[in-house]
Formats: sequence, C-alpha cells, structure tokens
Amino acid sequence: MEFQNLPALLSEALATRGYAAPTPVQAAVLEPEALGRDLVVSAQTGSGKTVAFGLAMAGDLLGGDGRVVPARAPLALIIAPTRELALQVSRELMWLFGQTGARIATCVGGMDASKERRQLSHGAHIVVGTPGRLRDHLERGALDLSALRAAVLDEADEMLDMGFRDDLEHILDATPNERRTLLFSATMPKPIVALARRYQKDALRISTVGEDRGHGDIAYQCVTISPSDIEHACINLLRFHEAETAMLFCATRDNVRHLHATLVERGFSAVALSGEHSQSERNHALQALRDRRARVCVATDVAARGIDLPTLSLVIHVELPRDAEALQHRSGRTGRAGKKGTAVLLVPYPRRRRVEMMLRGARIEAEWIDAPTPETIRANDRERLLAALLAPVETDDEDAALAERLLAEKSPQEIAAALVHAHRAAMPQPEEMIDQSSAGRQAAQQERHRPGFDDIAWFHMDIGRRQNADPRWVLPLICRRGHITKNEIGAIRIGPNETFFQVPSAIAAKFAAAVARTTEGDEDVRIEPSRDGPPPQGAGGGGRPSHHSGPRPSGEGRPPQRRDPSRPPSGPHKAKPYQRKGPPQR
Repeated sequence: MEFQNLPALLSEALATRGYAAPTPVQAAVLEPEALGRDLVVSAQTGSGKTVAFGLAMAGDLLGGDGRVVPARAPLALIIAPTRELALQVSRELMWLFGQTGARIATCVGGMDASKERRQLSHGAHIVVGTPGRLRDHLERGALDLSALRAAVLDEADEMLDMGFRDDLEHILDATPNERRTLLFSATMPKPIVALARRYQKDALRISTVGEDRGHGDIAYQCVTISPSDIEHACINLLRFHEAETAMLFCATRDNVRHLHATLVERGFSAVALSGEHSQSERNHALQALRDRRARVCVATDVAARGIDLPTLSLVIHVELPRDAEALQHRSGRTGRAGKKGTAVLLVPYPRRRRVEMMLRGARIEAEWIDAPTPETIRANDRERLLAALLAPVETDDEDAALAERLLAEKSPQEIAAALVHAHRAAMPQPEEMIDQSSAGRQAAQQERHRPGFDDIAWFHMDIGRRQNADPRWVLPLICRRGHITKNEIGAIRIGPNETFFQVPSAIAAKFAAAVARTTEGDEDVRIEPSRDGPPPQGAGGGGRPSHHSGPRPSGEGRPPQRRDPSRPPSGPHKAKPYQRKGPPQR
C-alpha cells in the first residue's frame, strides 16, 4: 500500500525521508471514515504515530494549494508528557510540514520561557508542548487557543499517570468546542476512556496493537536471578548481547546513579538519565548515544519518555515495571520502525509469580532463560573477534608501512596474539553468578552455614508445623532447656510433626546433659540427639530452614500458619512459651 490522496507537498516530504508505504496506524488515520473525525488511537511507541497524527490533522491546516492557511492564532496543538517527546514530535512535524510554510513553536519545561513567548507572539500555526508549560503560557495570555482546529494528546495514558489531568482539562476547556480531538495512547485504561468521553464527539476508535502480545518486533526474555546478583546480571547481559545501544531501566534516580557509576567503573561507556539531570545534561547524554560515544543508557521511566534511538536494540528491566503498561512503554524504546529488539526482565526468584501474571495481562509471551555465564560470553567474544578481524578493511600507505615494520620486529603469530589481547583487554570481564536452577539453589542452601558450625550435632524435637512450631518461640525454648545462647544454635528445620536443630559438636554433650536436667515441667516437648539429622529437603516430611539457616528459598514448601508467638502451640504437644526463669539449680 502506498500513501494516497495526500497534498503534493506532504507526499514529497515523505518520499524525501524514505517513506514508501504507511505503517498500520498511518494507513488507519487516512481511511475515508477517519477524515475530519475525532479519533481514539491505540498504537505502540515506534509505530509511526507522530507522522500519523500529522497526516490526520493536515486537512485542518492546509488549504487547496497544499500550503498552510493564514491564521492569527495556532491552528493545532500537540500535548506530550515529557520534554524529550515534545522535542521529538516538533522535529518530526518540522520536516513533514516544512514545505507548507507552517511555523511550529515548542513550549517545554526547562527551556527559556521568555523566548517561547516571543515565538508565540510572532505567530505559530502548530504548537507542541508539555502540559505544565502550556498551561503557564495560557494563564499568562501568551497562548491563544481561540482559533484551534485540532488538539492532539500524545501518550495520554502516561500524562494521566504523571498527574497532568488538571492541566489537560484546563487546556482543553480553553479550546473551541468545534475543534477535533485526537487522542493517542498505547493503552486504554478507564481514565483515558473517561477523558475521551468528556472531550470528544462521535470519536472513531482505532487500534493497531496486536492481540497476541505487546509488540511484534520485540523478543521478551525473563532471567531468574538472586536478588544479590542484579548488577552482575546487567554486566553479563550487556557483554553477551554487545548491543550497539542498550537502555537499562531503574525505578529511582538513586538507583540510576548507583548502577551508572558501577557500569562506568567496570569499563562500559554509559550515560544516565533521570529527573535530577538538567535539560543540557540530558541533551548531551542523548547526543553521546547518537554519536556512538556511549552505548549504554541507564534511565528512569519518565526520563526515557520520547527518546528515539534508531540503534537501540536491547532494553533491560533492571527493576521490574510497576504494571503491564509500564512494561510495554519501557520495552517500546526498541523494536521500532520494523527493526528487531530484545527486552529482558531481571526477575528475583521470589517475584517470578508476579511477573508471570503481568506478562499474561499484557498478552506477552516471554522466554524464561538463565543469565549468561562467563563461559558463554567468552565463546561469543571469540566468534565476534574472529568475525571482526577477518572482515575486509581498507588500508592506506601509512597502514601498510606500519604493518611491514611490525612484521620485521615480530612474527605473525605474535602480532595476532597481541591484537587479540588488545581486543579482549578493552572489554569488561563477565561476572560469576549464583546458579539459579533448583539444584543449584538447594546446593547453595546446603553449603551456606554460619562460622563455627562446620562440625555440628543434630538434635530432634517432637513438635512441628502441625503443632504451630515457630522459631520465635522454639529458639528461646532450646536456649532455656539447654542453657545455651541463640548464637550457639545453627540451622532449625521445622517439619510437619518434628523439628531438627544444630548445635556445635564441641558443646553437644553439655547441651544434652542440660536438657536432661531441665526435663521436669517440660516433658510434653522431648529434645533428643538425632544421629541422622533431618531428611533431605523435598523428601516427604523434610523440614524447612528457619532464619538461622540463611535466606529462605521462594516457593519451597507451604508457609507455616501465622500465629501469635506469645501463645503456646495447640495440638497433642502443648509446648510452653518462653518464660524467663531464675538461674538453674546447681
């Protein structure tokens, strides 16, 4: 399908930019049924929606000769949630309407407001801005919306999430009732539907979002990791993919600052984007990415809005997005304009179930994979290095002269080895990570023990989860009965009907003797030495470690029934709660 029924000047602009055929959203807004109507459009970022709403409002701006009609005040208003997106929209509309004589003014926070007011006073056919700055100009009388023919809300769902509802309503209330309203949003939550119902008339609903998953050009992957391995996973993923440009999303500016510093220290060329950076700093960071002086961008959700980097092929969700919509907005930074991209979610294993629910809600099919190992990364490095060194290159006389001098001093093998070493030295080293397979987690749990508990003895208690055994009262009971401190107790494994615990072998005999002396009054809870210890984890009846045996594996075993630790357990064995007694009788 080709662009049809467009003014000649717009067709020329599209052809100059290499647009041969419209994207689905562009084709949809050019259908006869969409002409002149209010629109509610669901389209993902990177789908060509900026050009789409530019084409959709062309009929409101251009006369019969294809040039913009004279006007005393702006004819079109585009509202975007962030400075970057507003600036990007402004750049797109400038080349699209450049030959029509349209004047475009941009009004965004962080820029010179007096300069913007002068630009508005000189006359602008199209105004692009952020809600707060537009409202400020409107209240100061610098922005006249009385002649407006079309209003566009770009990424409307994000503007509502960011708290701009009042600003949007204030701006739209100042526009003529007969103006068209074009609402573009990747998702359609209830607040967006309510906004459309209030400010639109007989709106045509257009959706180009696929029903099978959030974005057809993005491959989603989930990597299950230990919570302590997040930074290591980031490093290994960056090294594994070696993407031309990668973006890493964090939840807070503090986390952006910390991860950025870590990556720079490890040798990555990285920049940071968050709310604490000035507009000048943000511009320099984005320019560094476009110039290939930086390859990694660490950012918060809001700071990354509106960023369009053609070479961005990898998105890493370092901290999980708050919901399915945020997941799609983040991931939509890649896989744009028909290019393929990869979005990776780092999933601490206790949060896997939440991520699975979020993916189902977004209709996204993700591949669950292990984090890249150093061995896999080094194997990829070897292949990439061979491909790079064997690729044909153009050389000049100076290169040839230097090569001859090297060959006179060193053998070809020595030169090749030095070249390989130089390439490897320029790349950050991958990280060793905790094995996240079930066998690996069990082995890690078994190997993790406190100092001083290399040689231990197991003891057995004849109460368990069914008797509401809980470390919060079992631990004081053991201390009282055995005349030891909590620091002398190792792992506590509570099973359905029995509990096992460790004490160092050096004090096992002393502990057993103390237990025997203090049996009177506590006969209903028997404590005895256990020759074999608890059954293996996962073998029916196996106990579960308490907080004394390291982090509790997520999802293993049924959690014990919650109870008031000050109350003794119920059931056939009614242990007494911990009570402070006087010193034992000698």
